[in-house]
Amino acid sequence: MRKVIGIGETVLDIIFKDEQPIGAYPGGSAFNALISLGRSGVPCAFISEAGNDRVGKNVISFLKENHVNADNVNVFSDSKSPISLAFLDEHNDAEYIFYKDHPHDQLDFAYPSIQPDDIVVFGSFYAVNPVIRPQVVALLEDARSHGAIIYYDVNFRQSHKHEVMKITPNLLENLEYADFVRGSREDFSVLYKLTDPDKIYNAEISFYCKRFICTQGRDTVELRAESGLRRSYEVPDTPTVSTIGAGDNFNAGFIYGLVKHGITREQIEHGLSPEQWDRLIASAQEFSAECCKSLFNYVSKEFGEQKKL
Repeated sequence: MRKVIGIGETVLDIIFKDEQPIGAYPGGSAFNALISLGRSGVPCAFISEAGNDRVGKNVISFLKENHVNADNVNVFSDSKSPISLAFLDEHNDAEYIFYKDHPHDQLDFAYPSIQPDDIVVFGSFYAVNPVIRPQVVALLEDARSHGAIIYYDVNFRQSHKHEVMKITPNLLENLEYADFVRGSREDFSVLYKLTDPDKIYNAEISFYCKRFICTQGRDTVELRAESGLRRSYEVPDTPTVSTIGAGDNFNAGFIYGLVKHGITREQIEHGLSPEQWDRLIASAQEFSAECCKSLFNYVSKEFGEQKKL
């Protein structure tokens, strides 16, 4: 079976409601997606770093327990694992504070073997961080040269707003590598001061990547693709406990759909049909909605068992 390779940060998410902690779970954007995919029977490998501490050991153990290969998670003796505080509001949407005590970002890895139609997922500040840019580009070059499908989740937080100018060249390069670009309305508000999906696609995305998905919280999911394809998808009304992993699991569901429906790089390059897009977005929304039903950042193990490929 095809495999999914993710690269990104690992963090411990400590969740607060009414200013009181109510849970603490391993997290990170690509990490969350891979946990859900691993639970759903999709072969996965994760590339990252972790601190040489109790949190780091927990993160690696958690990956293995959920069938995600952790051989490429580097542990550095002089690093502490990052922590994220997530404060849920009355709608169970989160506001974040990040704490990172690494002396410097350092990523040294031998990435897994990549085969045609494998899927590489990357995103967030990790994907544009100038310090580890050579290593990220090396992975993307290897993925492209071996015929893999590249999925880019922009996921650019308000906390990095002051660094937009510095990371823009890396952002544009990521868009060029990507076969799919997914971002939230909030991401593009920070990056471009734009919130209209058509303006974002036409002004900032389409020159680099023709397949664009914009999620807008409880509002419609907007798709723009080659040949003028333009579709809007209503978001199902789902009771939410936490939206922390909503976007990450949207990514997981979309990637799950690529594997389940046998969508190859060749098909993508020739242009997906509206029906294929509908199935992929439906899968993405299903995973996202399932994640929002709990405090956890991933789909439940029971849901994963039902989805086993």
